[in-house]
Amino acid sequence: MRVIESAAMQDVEGRSALIVGTGLAGSLLAVFLARAGWTVRLVERRHDPREKRFAEGRSINLAISARGIKALQRAGLEDRVMKDALRMYCRMIHPVQGASHAHPYSNDPTRGINSVSRSALNLALLDAAASEARVSLLFARRCTHVDSVKGTATFVDEASGNAETFSADLIVGADGAYSAVRDALLKSGRVDFSQTFLTHGYKELVIPPVTSGKYAPHALEPDALHIWPRGASMMIALPNPDGSFTCTLFWPWEDAANTPSFATVRSAADARAVFERDYQDALPLMPTLAEDFERNAAGSMVTVRCSPWTANGRVTLIGDAAHAVVPFYGQGANASFEDCEALTDALAAHANIADALRAYELARKANSNAIADMALANFVEMRDHSAKASFRRKKAYGRFLSRIFGRYLEPEYDLVSFSTVPYTEAQSRGKRTSTFMFASIVLPIMLAGAGLFFYVEREYGKDTATDLVLKVLVLVFGIGAIVDVARRISTASARP
Repeated sequence: MRVIESAAMQDVEGRSALIVGTGLAGSLLAVFLARAGWTVRLVERRHDPREKRFAEGRSINLAISARGIKALQRAGLEDRVMKDALRMYCRMIHPVQGASHAHPYSNDPTRGINSVSRSALNLALLDAAASEARVSLLFARRCTHVDSVKGTATFVDEASGNAETFSADLIVGADGAYSAVRDALLKSGRVDFSQTFLTHGYKELVIPPVTSGKYAPHALEPDALHIWPRGASMMIALPNPDGSFTCTLFWPWEDAANTPSFATVRSAADARAVFERDYQDALPLMPTLAEDFERNAAGSMVTVRCSPWTANGRVTLIGDAAHAVVPFYGQGANASFEDCEALTDALAAHANIADALRAYELARKANSNAIADMALANFVEMRDHSAKASFRRKKAYGRFLSRIFGRYLEPEYDLVSFSTVPYTEAQSRGKRTSTFMFASIVLPIMLAGAGLFFYVEREYGKDTATDLVLKVLVLVFGIGAIVDVARRISTASARP
């Protein structure tokens, strides 16, 4: 294998950056740094997606919200990216039986999240990076080594087998959840790392466009995120501009009680039987179910955490390479775009790159942990709770309190998706809102109970009052148990 030593990328007007990975974060960061005066080299393991106008990899649609839009505005790309986005104002819940029902995302009817094609967004960002005079791109180069002390990275040309070593003032690992740059940092020692795979995998299916119907060319409401919650599993569907929906099954990997899994449902015939039972309203809209199920492989979902993100003042990580999250809050791309802004701002604010990298990590690390935790919690909410009447009442009560108290009791979802407050603040304020909601229900009941106790005690004596309280508690818990048993029987009867 021939080794080609490449000179350090320098520019008289600025510093040099080597970005590994031309995904969403890498491409956007290249735009920001080039416009800030840096000379940027983007290197990608895969072939150039612009040749086929399609970016390989996961194709789960992205939900771009306030944070992502802010970054796109800064790059001057909002109009280009958002022209084909579809605004979703609510979750549309499809129960096993009965009509579907909408859950608005916010009290503000103008607020919605935007369904965007991952491939189209990646291509738009890559085109923008390529149009910058200070940006150069290399494809089909696999990163094999990073020296954080010298500030060098080595790549193997997949076609020729030759190795090339590039040096730069700054090396950025933007190469995803299975980052080669992060792996190189791990080998250098003193880096904490964890990856936690979800017990569920995902498989993508399609609802194709239709030629007639209320929402044609869409088969379902195009302004909603559609969810088929089934307890331990679910399916979602996000609209596309051509009238299709990208559907995603989230099923357990292993055999699980009372729910389909990728271990037990292997053939198209098995899948159809499950859909006839659990997704009855979706099945007629999916003529290619059999082909899609057998052709599309199931994928894994992982939460990545590591610390530190930086090494020797020369190397850092952004996006999934630093903090991959599961997709259930729709914040993966949004959080990565915030990384790009934070890193760009830190480099502008600090003359010393090492100081800038420390400031960047300090600004983003806790926030990445917060959104990772919230995304995991939102998975449980979407699959287990969103179909329940009690959940709808809770959400309605939360929106009611928000209308009264405004920003002081703003729901967590609004803070995450429709604002740019730090994720840590959104998480803490969301917990405060939940605590207030609980207290506003429980405290009046406790006060009423205390008042009743003291009244009965005064009129009939303490023994009578105590006996009354015990009977009321037995009655309350008894009713609760009966309701729970009835709910379980109803759920079992709905799933033959």
